[in-house]
Amino acid sequence: MSMTELNFLRITIDLAHRAKEKGNDPFGSLLTDTAGNLLITAENTAKTAHDCTGHAELNLMREASQKFEREFLATCTLYTSAEPCPMCAGAIYWGGVGRVIFGLSTNSLASLLEFPADNPLLMISCREVFARGKKQIKVIGPLLEDEARKVFE
Repeated sequence: MSMTELNFLRITIDLAHRAKEKGNDPFGSLLTDTAGNLLITAENTAKTAHDCTGHAELNLMREASQKFEREFLATCTLYTSAEPCPMCAGAIYWGGVGRVIFGLSTNSLASLLEFPADNPLLMISCREVFARGKKQIKVIGPLLEDEARKVFE
């Protein structure tokens, strides 16, 4: 990983801190193009928006799919503070993003938190979701897990 890529991942961790400060779950995401230009940032808004689909990656993909063509998104990288859940992985897949880089893995997240019975964690990696599709999405992660983990403390 380049320092630029690691810095983008650190920005998602900062976005996760901001989401937490606003009363949401601590997750953040961003999208870059092949030149390394930052295109979109997004935070988790599920609690403050009273919307169970308000995950950072899904918020990002809603905006990205309205702004950009699928052919362009196929060349982009989505960075996220934690591994995308199955719902978010589906949005990334259907939106056509070609590459995902994440911080904290689903397994590490599960070991940190106790999930209530009415909101259990789906223990399915984004790699498993993408593997069921007909197109390749490159996945890199987990990376910087110690840094990504701190937002949950």
